[in-house]
Amino acid sequence: MSQSQEGWGRGKFCRISTMDFAGIQEKLRANFAGRVLLWVLSLFYRAGVAARKAAYDAGFMKSFSVNARVVCFGNITTGGTGKTTAVMLAARELAAAGLRPAIITRGYKRAADKDVVVILSSRHSASWREAGDEAYMMFEALRDCDVPVVVCPDRVKAARAAVDEFKSPVLLMDDGFQHFRLNRDMDVALLDARDPFGGNSLLPLGRLREPKSALGRAGLILITHADLASPERLAAAKGLAGLCNSAAPLAEAVHEPEYYLDVRNARKVPLDSIKGEATALSAVGDPQSFEDTLRKLGLELTQKWRYPDHHPYTLAELADASRLCGGRPLITTYKDFTRFPENWRDALDGGVYILSIHMRIRGRDGIENWRKAIHPALAAAQPEKPCKPYRKPARKAG
Repeated sequence: MSQSQEGWGRGKFCRISTMDFAGIQEKLRANFAGRVLLWVLSLFYRAGVAARKAAYDAGFMKSFSVNARVVCFGNITTGGTGKTTAVMLAARELAAAGLRPAIITRGYKRAADKDVVVILSSRHSASWREAGDEAYMMFEALRDCDVPVVVCPDRVKAARAAVDEFKSPVLLMDDGFQHFRLNRDMDVALLDARDPFGGNSLLPLGRLREPKSALGRAGLILITHADLASPERLAAAKGLAGLCNSAAPLAEAVHEPEYYLDVRNARKVPLDSIKGEATALSAVGDPQSFEDTLRKLGLELTQKWRYPDHHPYTLAELADASRLCGGRPLITTYKDFTRFPENWRDALDGGVYILSIHMRIRGRDGIENWRKAIHPALAAAQPEKPCKPYRKPARKAG
């Protein structure tokens, strides 16, 4: 694996990246022979996807049900479309309505053995390495809502554990659109308004996990990042979604910043309190959206540090960032902060902030479609006291 460093110093673009799939794909697509190779591989991939789905449809591969409503969130492309923030929004709304949801998730790149179920709740504890960074982040962010997060690559096993342990009547399955082993009552398919179909080609030529026709399984199509696409591109994305599934209702979503969390002092900071030059640090699926949001908040990003998604930070890496940012505020994401080493304060000088972001559904019709999809009772529910969307990170702040 190779690493590259670009642009050191003030006003420069600083990047550390590992040669991952996206880098290999970009290199191959740069020449004719590489594109032909990717196209041929995509044909084999298409055949494999079709064979697997046919095996489930024919009953050769079994699907299982649990005694709970299962709502699945997923997409048909690789990369970040906002699945995790959508799951968190649904969890907050269900909890506020007294419907006691639980989240089940794979726990990507977690350290625990494949078949081990890891539970995060007020009665169970585990490290982010055991549960995975996204699972840990969701639990911490939803702690005030008392929403348990159950982690296992075998989603059937996770779902059964959630029902047995918490008697949860509603299970929210994160990133499970292609996980046919667990039956679900509702599929929410997310499409990024900026590039809804990942270059219109299947992996590895493009970013499609499945053909566009897979959207026919969706009970709701959620168009995310609607505010970052031009009106023409947004209209085109909605039109294409309608062609793939004319029966599914649509909703539009935007990701909005709420506040900065000063993790050194464990306090919320208004968005307008940080201006001027700053450093962005992230290891997420869509770093561009994070950086664009910071710019819209009036920040000049003199340095941008990007690592591969789910990257576990070391003290040396944080020390490098601290040394080169020259005392400017360092801003990261909640998901990234969970992967900071315990003694991160030894490496980072100056202000360290998390940008807190939440998802918002746009328009009355979109909100109604969203709530009906998550749970019919939500459409009429009027929660007296919604749970808080975020809390301070219990592990490191303070």
